[in-house]
Amino acid sequence: MSPAQISQPTDLPGWLTYLESLHPKGQAGIELGLERVRQVSAALGQQAFCPIITVGGTNGKGSSVAYLESILSRAGYRVGCYTSPHLLHYNERVRVSGQSVTDADLCAAFTQVEAVRQAAGNIFLTYFEFGTLAAWQVFKAAACEVLVLEVGLGGRLDAVNLYDPDVALVTTVDLDHMDWLGPDRESIGFEKAGIFRAGKPALCGDAEPPASLLARAEELQAPLLIMGRDFGFQKDDENRLQWRYWGRRADGSLQRRSLAYPSLRGGVQLRNAAQVIAALDVLAPLLPVTMQAIREGLIHADIPGRFQVLPGRPAIVLDVGHNPQALGVLAENLGTMGFFDNTYAVLGMLADKDVAGSIRALQGKVGHWFLATLEGPRGLSAEALAEQVCKADPGVGYSCYESPGLALAAAQKQAGENDRILAFGSFYTVADALRALGRG
Repeated sequence: MSPAQISQPTDLPGWLTYLESLHPKGQAGIELGLERVRQVSAALGQQAFCPIITVGGTNGKGSSVAYLESILSRAGYRVGCYTSPHLLHYNERVRVSGQSVTDADLCAAFTQVEAVRQAAGNIFLTYFEFGTLAAWQVFKAAACEVLVLEVGLGGRLDAVNLYDPDVALVTTVDLDHMDWLGPDRESIGFEKAGIFRAGKPALCGDAEPPASLLARAEELQAPLLIMGRDFGFQKDDENRLQWRYWGRRADGSLQRRSLAYPSLRGGVQLRNAAQVIAALDVLAPLLPVTMQAIREGLIHADIPGRFQVLPGRPAIVLDVGHNPQALGVLAENLGTMGFFDNTYAVLGMLADKDVAGSIRALQGKVGHWFLATLEGPRGLSAEALAEQVCKADPGVGYSCYESPGLALAAAQKQAGENDRILAFGSFYTVADALRALGRG
């Protein structure tokens, strides 16, 4: 049945099914470019109504967005936050004041977008593009005072880049989505830098950004702050529970001392927290934020699926990391957890990822691989994963399962109280694991 033959949905599941039907590849359909989505946005009359922070990058986007949302909310602002993908419920993608919006809010916004889309000539939109336009409608109706928008893929041609940010943050630049963004860091850096705007502050949390990103900032005359050069962090040698932020400004250096460690786990979180503080500093004339809001925001931020350690024994660690850089960080974080007799890995990945490089990041740390098939057009079979495990982590045992939930159940049967289970490789893997654990 074609989209034109489908009657207008009446509930959120119906709308999401309809959005998937608009593209022959369903939710996985990717069509980069701003021309189509810009037409519909203009027809909707979408114009900036509050300050905007756009967050792009290969890794660290989710944590940075979580810190920004938490800090700005505690500073008293009504924050609209747009992220993707979701773990369990679509509503997670669109939040106002830290809360997922209701089905009714989303349905109303989808109805508005669809009416305008059809009136403008039945313009084709992908699942993500449609959702991005709808999120803006929700934020406008909710009278948000600041928007934090996470780039879905790349930056330059991503639907989120339709909206002009007051500050743009690129967290890291590494190899991922190479089929779409290019084969190396220079190509990918150019795409990430596409969220920069002429004369507007830009930040890069990567201490060694590619030349393409630097060149784009210079071309736009966008004031660029770089981790380690213009801002950064230091651990407190006297008090291991604290750290400090430092930054350089035209009116002198800035120090923020005696900061408690962020709530999100892992040493990389100090980098993420520092780049968020730097972004807020340059936005201070528009959005003043107190030190108290920064302190409380960092220690209360929460984001499921990022080195998420569940209570109980055996220990269960969930991580949506799906590229070598992210899994290198995961490997470091695992080393800080203490001793475990065995570590069992539940792995499910998409076919367009660097599977071999991701597995190598955990080489020697896994006692047995429980490999899971992911459904959908981009999903990789457990058997295909097994081929990569044999090459990247030779000699380690593995077994194959039809889903992450089944793989996790098998790992739980084998694990003892002093063992650790790691479920990672994709949002889909972590989501299915959460459902299998009764947390979905």
